[in-house]
Amino acid sequence: MPVQTRAAQVTPSSLERFNTAPADEAVRTLLTCLNSHEWAHRLAAHRPYPDLPALLAAADEAAYDLSSTDLTEALAREAVPALAADTYAAAHTALTAATAAYESRFGHAFVICLDGLPAGEALDHALADIRSRLANDPDEERQVAAEELRRLARGRLTSTLRGAGNCATSH
Repeated sequence: MPVQTRAAQVTPSSLERFNTAPADEAVRTLLTCLNSHEWAHRLAAHRPYPDLPALLAAADEAAYDLSSTDLTEALAREAVPALAADTYAAAHTALTAATAAYESRFGHAFVICLDGLPAGEALDHALADIRSRLANDPDEERQVAAEELRRLARGRLTSTLRGAGNCATSH
């Protein structure tokens, strides 16, 4: 039996609802996935999309085209990835300290896409990544952060169209 991908699980009716929603509603939905008004308006303006891969390709292209101002806007609304409730206090402390150092150095939230990682590996991956990225120069880190935002937006958009609700918390 073939394995279904996340994209294959999007129903035509959810994409159709997105395609036919009033523009302001589509923009509000898109802003929960990536808080860039330019990105959201661009995607909403190019509806209808024939399928999810076409929408995701357009989302990627719009994310790659974010201006510095648009990227700043999107980064301003991001939050540190949530840790599982049973995570040790020391892990919370380590992530909080690393995040504070990151935000002090770069002036924006640390963003990382943890989609597809087992829950037990997410913390180690986030900590290793934040420590590694602290060595980046600010311009290089902005490019890395933009790529992570693009990946987050893809996952959130897919979740939204799968009917998972508001994708704003799908870190």
